[in-house]
Amino acid sequence: MLACRLCTEEGKPDRAVTSLAGKIYVLRDKAQDQVEVYDVNTYRLQHCLAMPNISVFTDITSCEHYLCLYIGDHNAECVHRLDVQGAATGWPVNDIPQGLSVNAAHNVIVTCRTVCKIKEFSSHGVLLRELALPGDFTNPWHTIQTRSGQLIVCDGKIGAPFHGVRMLSDDGHHTLQSHGGKAGPDTGQYKVPTHLSFDDNEFVFVADLYNCRVALLSPTLRYVRHVASRDQLEGSPRSLYFDSERRFLYVAVNAPTDAIWKGRVLVFRV
Repeated sequence: MLACRLCTEEGKPDRAVTSLAGKIYVLRDKAQDQVEVYDVNTYRLQHCLAMPNISVFTDITSCEHYLCLYIGDHNAECVHRLDVQGAATGWPVNDIPQGLSVNAAHNVIVTCRTVCKIKEFSSHGVLLRELALPGDFTNPWHTIQTRSGQLIVCDGKIGAPFHGVRMLSDDGHHTLQSHGGKAGPDTGQYKVPTHLSFDDNEFVFVADLYNCRVALLSPTLRYVRHVASRDQLEGSPRSLYFDSERRFLYVAVNAPTDAIWKGRVLVFRV
């Protein structure tokens, strides 16, 4: 159910959305003031954060434990850490950090799409492990990790044989469950799934980019329903964030307007 539209100006495309300490953070493709900060109750813009010397962002995620944000930097192949007091640090990934998430151990899970790898870092950038995904992965976008350790990865690109979501064992070697297959518009199909989130019961939300919808899967990756349709989104979902306290799903959506792409965030009550 659509709760309301976040009061962002329709401007530069959205890269990602997250929430932390009563604020919503929207990552935009802009030359300056790239992170817009909104009040979580009123959806009013509070201020902007500038990330100098970054031209291409990939993703943003947050950690309630350490009260910080993590932002992926495409060109520098690094992750920037920004705490709520404004102190910024960062560390190299040495591959493009396409998707970011935080696991139950408060570590950062980085999906490196071009090399089909997952890297896990501590909050301050110590590389804890690096996993090469199985050879049938072609374009992994984003990874989340369940409390029991399984990795859930969305994968797909135009022309690839598989578009969908897979659950892997903790070591990344074995596929335990999957949902999807050949690209298509039908229920159970995807066309470039790009981002994931889940609720406290580990039901999984999937942003289906070119089908312009958001799917809900069970903890075993069985189809439940679509929580956001093409008509509701009126654009392509780029990123998701689920607020478990308020049970709101934030969806960063981009749509062509007057021959250019513009972004906004929609809020769904789930």
